[in-house]
Amino acid sequence: MKKLLFGILIVLAALILGTWLYSLHQFRDRHPGYVIDINLKSSQNVILAGFAKVDITPQGFETWTDANGDSRYNPEDGDTYVDANGNGKFDAIWLAGFHNSRPAQGVLDPLWARAVVFDAGDVKIALCVIDMIGFGNDEVIATRKLITEKNPELDYVIIASTHVHSSPDLIGQWGPSDYARGVNLDYLNQVQEGIRYAVNEASKSLRPAVFRFAEEPEKLKPLVGDTRPPMVFDASLRLMQVLDAETGVTLGTLMNWGNHPETLWSDNIQISSDFPDPWRNMVENGISDGDSMVIEGVGGVAIFLNGAIGGLMTTHPEMSVSDPYSGQAFERQSPEKMRAQGKELAKITLETLNDTTWKPEAEVNLSVRAKSIELKMDNGLFHLAAFLGVFDRGFTSWKYIRSEVSAWTLGPATFVHVPGELYPEILHGGVESPSGADFGIEPVEVPALQTQIPGRFKFLGGLSNDMIGYIVPKSQWDAEPPFTYDYKSRPYGEINSLGPETAPKIHSEILKILKELD
Repeated sequence: MKKLLFGILIVLAALILGTWLYSLHQFRDRHPGYVIDINLKSSQNVILAGFAKVDITPQGFETWTDANGDSRYNPEDGDTYVDANGNGKFDAIWLAGFHNSRPAQGVLDPLWARAVVFDAGDVKIALCVIDMIGFGNDEVIATRKLITEKNPELDYVIIASTHVHSSPDLIGQWGPSDYARGVNLDYLNQVQEGIRYAVNEASKSLRPAVFRFAEEPEKLKPLVGDTRPPMVFDASLRLMQVLDAETGVTLGTLMNWGNHPETLWSDNIQISSDFPDPWRNMVENGISDGDSMVIEGVGGVAIFLNGAIGGLMTTHPEMSVSDPYSGQAFERQSPEKMRAQGKELAKITLETLNDTTWKPEAEVNLSVRAKSIELKMDNGLFHLAAFLGVFDRGFTSWKYIRSEVSAWTLGPATFVHVPGELYPEILHGGVESPSGADFGIEPVEVPALQTQIPGRFKFLGGLSNDMIGYIVPKSQWDAEPPFTYDYKSRPYGEINSLGPETAPKIHSEILKILKELD
């Protein structure tokens, strides 16, 4: 009996030790000692700019037949796949967003890495936006290391995501099940190489540049809906058109607007960049109606930078979208509805750019402030996902992850970058303390960030340098009953957030860097 008990104790001790060692490995810091702390300002007013775009659409993945049309792969329902490589496994590309087990069936339109590089002589930065739901900070750092091998002169690289919900899973949580990682490592490498190549090509195409900034505050509001009170939107269209200083040719256009690219919605199983695809294409190449050109494009490379989309900002299926020229209304989610939305966005963008009251800025300074921050991961489901390997995310210390905030100025414009889906009320004001909220406190994230951002034109880039989920105001945090705003269950934002301390931390850190930048 004693030998049996001793044996059981040995087994238990081995299991505990093994679990502890496994945990140490899973939660290890992927980039020990890595810190971003940048505060630079150019000493000259001549800026060089270069743009590039690289197709990062996955190739050669295995396709499948959805027998019952539920957009979920389940062999028990009669779903089958094409075993192209004969290895007896379904080598799928799992689409991110909405639900698990949603493998891609084909390609509707391409995914891109679109980059711009600014060189002020003594300050050089890059921004690359990828058509993905998100890109974690550990992957951002690894990609930066690839980029600086051939571009060591770059002072700072920003990698943001459009947050499209018809792109491959690069986070991990949308795999074949809740407990299986959805990231295809070969495709992850393809994306990282695509970002590296796009930044490299943009750097090689640098030209003396002048800049036009513009804003359209009203016309895009009907294209986005808010699905959680308070009803605050990041619906203004903010534009930066970059022109060759010698020829006047458009090098590129940056379009900043806050909305989930998920107009295709959850039944879609085709790889797509959603409404950014027709929007960018038409801004570059123009809008045609039949055989005639309605509005000429401006050329160059168009980049969509998403804004504050927490809350949730989305064109949900109940919203109608109309083609701005035919007038045809699209009620149900479909490629036609998505393309009509992109066409409307392009029309408003090109009309705004054609307004000659927005004058070019010939002499501008470039400055940048960026810093690493630590965020507390209170979400138990996120802990479990990291432990199981669904997330490949390291801790800098127990329950804390490395993330990042940054801001940069270009003449009269300031660009602020946050690492997730910021609730618009944190940016524009209107944070509430609703009845039923968990903490019963007054708003913490005040003043509104927009009131503190310097410059005439204020850009907000969400999903930048990290994907941490929703950034929910602490006074609105609602994980325990009774629930706010007559909700019957826990709101979606809290389920996909690090925790209630995330918003106060990011808000305070952005205020700090803006003060230091100014």
